[in-house]
Amino acid sequence: MPQQKRDYYEVLKVDRTAGADEIKRAYRRLALKYHPDNYKGDKAEAEAKFKELAEAYEVLSDPENRQRYDRFGHAGLRGAGVRDFTSMHFDDILGMFQDIFGFGGFGRSADRRAGRGYDLETEVELTLQEVLTGVDKTIEFERQDFCDHCSGSGAKPGTAPTRCQTCGGYGQVEMSGGGFFRMVRTCPNCRGKGTIITDKCPVCGGSGRAQKKRIVTARVPPGVRDGEVLRLRGEGEPGENGTQRGDLRCYIRTREHPFLIRRGNDLICQVPISFPQAALGAKVEVPTLAGKEQMSVPAGTQHGELLRLKNRGLPDRRTGRKGDQIVQVLVEVPRKLAKKHKELLRQLAEAEDINELPAKKGFIQKLKDHFG
Repeated sequence: MPQQKRDYYEVLKVDRTAGADEIKRAYRRLALKYHPDNYKGDKAEAEAKFKELAEAYEVLSDPENRQRYDRFGHAGLRGAGVRDFTSMHFDDILGMFQDIFGFGGFGRSADRRAGRGYDLETEVELTLQEVLTGVDKTIEFERQDFCDHCSGSGAKPGTAPTRCQTCGGYGQVEMSGGGFFRMVRTCPNCRGKGTIITDKCPVCGGSGRAQKKRIVTARVPPGVRDGEVLRLRGEGEPGENGTQRGDLRCYIRTREHPFLIRRGNDLICQVPISFPQAALGAKVEVPTLAGKEQMSVPAGTQHGELLRLKNRGLPDRRTGRKGDQIVQVLVEVPRKLAKKHKELLRQLAEAEDINELPAKKGFIQKLKDHFG
C-alpha cells in the first residue's frame, strides 16, 4: 500500500497564504538542510526528505497546479503532469533545478557550474533604535568550508584523487538519443568532478568539506526596512577546487516596539488623554525613540485626532531625511465617577448648549432633512 503523502504546505513549513517568494525561500532553506553535503544524519532519510521537498515545491511554485491542489488536494493533481519524485534518481533531482537557484547551498546552480560557491542566508533582528542610528551587528552562522585535515582535497593526506575512467576527467558523459541527437549528462561515477578519491580523508569522508562556525561583523546602515537584504560578499561557501566563494545574504527583521509602529519613514503611536485635557488643552508625555517627550495638546482636540512631531521618525536610506512621529490622541471616558465628579459634569451639561457644537449641529440638521 503506497504511503500517504503529506500536505505540501506542511512539508515546506509555510502557511497556505504564503506568497511565491516565501515558498521559494522556504524551499531553499530546507533543501540546504537536507542536501547530502550538509546533512549529518541518515543519508536515506535525507534523500527521502529532499525528494519530498522537490515535489512540494514543484506543485506550489506553479500557480495552476497550486490552485488545483488548494481546491482538491493530492487527488486534484492526477493527470496534471506532476512528477512523482519518489521514483526518480536522486542525482537527477539535484540537477533538475540547477538553473532555478543561484544560491542557498542547493543543487548544481549555474554559478556553481561556473565555479562559484553557494550563497547562504540568515536573519538579522534589529530594534527600531538600531534602525534609527545604524549598527554594527555580530552574526554567527555555520557553513560548509574546507576540511582542515585534507586541505579540502577529500583525499587522505599523502594521497591524491585520480582521474575518473568513466568520463576521462571531463565530468560529463554523452548518451545517444537516436538519430542526430546526443544527450550530455553529469557523469554518474564522479558526479561531475572528473576525479575519483580512492583513499578518502578519515575526517571528512572524502567530501573535502566540514561544517564550521563563522563569526562576522556587518555594518547595518540607518533606515533599513524590514525584509531588506544586506549582502556580505565572499562569506558564503567556497566553490569547487577552492574557487570564488558565494555570499551571505542577511534578511533584516525589525523587532516589535512596545509603543511605536513603523509606516514608511514615519512612526505612529497612540496616546490616551482625559476629557478635560482634550477640552482645555494640556502637556502630555509621549514615547519617542529618544525617550519621553512633552507634547502640547491644543484645546478642543477631538478623539482620534492626529498630532505630528516633526523629524522624530526614521531616516530615509537615500536622502538621510527623517520622517515624523504621528501621535493619535484617544480621549478616554471614565467608566466610574465619584459623586463630586458627576455633579460637576451635570453642571457642565446644564451650562453648555450641545446643539451649538459643530458636529452635533450638523448631525441634527441631517436628521431633520432626512426624516422631516
